[in-house]
Amino acid sequence: MEDEIIIKLEDVAVFQKEMLVLSKINLEICKGEFVYLIGKTGSGKSSLLQTLYADLPLQTGIGTVAGYDLHQLKTKEIPYLRRKIGIVFQDFQLLTDRSVAENLHFVMKSTGWKDKKKIKERTDQVLDRVGLQTKGFKMTHQLSGGEQQRVAIARALVNDPEIILADEPTGNLDPDTSYGIMNLLFEIRNAGRAVLMATHNYSLFGKYPARTLSCENGRIIQNN
Repeated sequence: MEDEIIIKLEDVAVFQKEMLVLSKINLEICKGEFVYLIGKTGSGKSSLLQTLYADLPLQTGIGTVAGYDLHQLKTKEIPYLRRKIGIVFQDFQLLTDRSVAENLHFVMKSTGWKDKKKIKERTDQVLDRVGLQTKGFKMTHQLSGGEQQRVAIARALVNDPEIILADEPTGNLDPDTSYGIMNLLFEIRNAGRAVLMATHNYSLFGKYPARTLSCENGRIIQNN
C-alpha cells in the first residue's frame, strides 16, 4: 500500500557540498521493515542518512520521508520532519553535563513539548522501553557504553517516530552488548516502525537477517 511507504527515493543524487557522493538512487522502505545499509568507509552511507533527515539538501531527484517532500522542504519544516525520525549515532552524542532524563527532556523541549507532567510520563515510558527505568537520575558518564547507546535510542523514540535511522549503532560496542542493542532495534521494528541501519558489522547478519542495501561505486545496490 502506498501509505505504508515511509521512505521513497527516485533517481536521487547525494552531494557533500559540490561533490557527488551517490547517484541514481531508487529505493522504497516500508513501515515495519528493517534494512541494513552497508559499504566501505567513505562510500556514502552517512551522507545518505544525512540527506534523509535533511542535514544535506536534496538537490536532484524525488525524495519523500514520512510524508515530507525533501526537495520542497522549507527550513522551518525540518524540525517537523525530524519529529517523525529517530536518529541514533555511533558515538551516542549525549550531553555529558546532564542526567539521562535531562538528555531526553532537552530533545523534547526543542521539539515543542511544554507540559512537564507529560514530559516526565514520556521519559519514564521510553526509559522503561529500553531497560533503563531506574537510571534516569544518573549522569551519562556514569553509564556503560551499551547503556549510553540505550539512552540514545530512548532519545530517538521520544517523539514516537515513524522511522529510526541508525548510523553504526553497534560500532563502539562489544558483541554481547551489540546483540542487546540489535534485539532492541528489532523490537522497535516489530512495533511497526521502519529501521534503516548503516553498519560495518556483518557478523550481525546471520543472527538478525534483513534486507541489505550496499553503497558501491557511487550507487546503491539492492542485495536481497
